[in-house]
Amino acid sequence: MPATTYNHHLFILDTNVLMHDPSAIFRFQEHDVFLPMVVLEELDAGKKGLSEVARNARQASRFLDDLMSGASKASIDKGLPLPSLENSGATPGGPKRGRLFFQTRHLPNLLPESLPGNIPDNNILRAALALQEEHPTATIILVSKDINLRIKAAALGIRAEDYSSDKVLDDVDLLYRGQTELPADFWETHGKELASWREEGRAYYRIEGPDLGGWHAGQCLSMAGDDSFEAIVRELDGDSAVIELLEDHRIPKHSVWGINARNREQNFALNMLLDPELDFVSLLGAAGTGKTLLTLAAGLAQVLDQNIYREIIMTRATIPVGEDIGFLPGTEEEKMAPWMGALKDNLEVLTQPDGGEWGRAATDDLLRNRIRIHSLNFMRGRTFLNKYIIIDEAQNLTAKQMKTLITRAGPGTKVICLGNIGQIDTPYLTETTSGLTYVVDRFKDWTHSGHITLLQGERSRLAEFASDNL
Repeated sequence: MPATTYNHHLFILDTNVLMHDPSAIFRFQEHDVFLPMVVLEELDAGKKGLSEVARNARQASRFLDDLMSGASKASIDKGLPLPSLENSGATPGGPKRGRLFFQTRHLPNLLPESLPGNIPDNNILRAALALQEEHPTATIILVSKDINLRIKAAALGIRAEDYSSDKVLDDVDLLYRGQTELPADFWETHGKELASWREEGRAYYRIEGPDLGGWHAGQCLSMAGDDSFEAIVRELDGDSAVIELLEDHRIPKHSVWGINARNREQNFALNMLLDPELDFVSLLGAAGTGKTLLTLAAGLAQVLDQNIYREIIMTRATIPVGEDIGFLPGTEEEKMAPWMGALKDNLEVLTQPDGGEWGRAATDDLLRNRIRIHSLNFMRGRTFLNKYIIIDEAQNLTAKQMKTLITRAGPGTKVICLGNIGQIDTPYLTETTSGLTYVVDRFKDWTHSGHITLLQGERSRLAEFASDNL
């Protein structure tokens, strides 16, 4: 048996883990990490290009280079001490945890004849089997985002797991929904210390009592059996909360650019989209729940009628995400046009002037000057002032991409994220690791943010039936 000894757990990382999260090597606490040589070769092969995956491959290589700086062959064989994530690129005096091992020698081939060849996945399995044979007291765990590799590993008796350190939640059902329904006896238990007042035409209540600790700032409230009571939490202080009654956009006189809410969740969404105190709003919902239509209606009302924002900026992830949008002739907006069908479809609903073709042309010209379409590829380094930014199909963005986009917001800018976490097209992203899930969870306690999950489809009876039965 070789002289090298490992901690109780030794994690073998697949290449796709580092391409998904370059800092993964620092996230295994006191446990040791092992990198087969084929992983380094695949990182080298995947570093070319401007995609997110290529950038992650280059960053992973830089992390490894920093760890190996000044290390001798003997120290590499013994394992390089892994600092905590906070000290990963900083001083060497940070708290030490596990060690990082590289494959520095030839390992025996214990693979069955059914897995021949020099396939990278098979080489990783070969390393795992050899380490398992040489170190029977250690728990060898293969970590990979590749489902098929995990299946093959399990068939060979190798313990395999998905990389879960980037999971925002253990279960997507735990995701914050943005609203709560109060019990019918709520006022009986919370009405003794009730205070109410009006300010700038809005009605406010200060409530004290039990069960307020689970509320969040910006959370929407409704009453079981009472459709007239809809409110939003403005302030929280222990067992005390200030709530504000919301405007009912279901009635015609409170329409927004000719659009009325058709259900409770849509009314919550319109109130948050029109609220200047909320700088960030996220809307989740399946196709046909009205996310884009409501967002555009509120945006046009605030840009063209109220002059709160100077223009609307709309962007979305193009599939494949982060890749070049093409070398075809045309401006950035013309290249993005094929991806913006949802924008055009909803503008047709919102802009139906009475002036016939001439009126429609005038309206289109006006909107063209106030609605801008941008590609995600050119967002880095920009600052948007007094803009109404719509990030569509946000479920296809990573947490890092979401941070890059939202931090572009300057003073007076509102950011709205739209998406359906049930329709993720990006490789390696799941419902619990999507950037949209990440921002919903991280913003839920911020006073100037709001979130609502739209539940009821309002597209057509055909679409609703298809959604329920197909």
